[in-house]
Amino acid sequence: MDAKKIGKRIRELRGETSAPELAKAIGSSVSSIFMYESGDRIPRDEVKIKLARYFGVSIESLFFAD
Repeated sequence: MDAKKIGKRIRELRGETSAPELAKAIGSSVSSIFMYESGDRIPRDEVKIKLARYFGVSIESLFFAD
């Protein structure tokens, strides 16, 4: 699992949604969202589930697709 690829995918899916909006929607901090997007941190499993549900995609397509 490449943190940079995951970060890029999250940023693409976030689109026009602001980082604070996403953070609030999934119960995370804005700094965590930015760390995920920059590839400095990989989300914990519970956050992966919340992100996938928020974006309406499978966990596999969010975190394991090329």
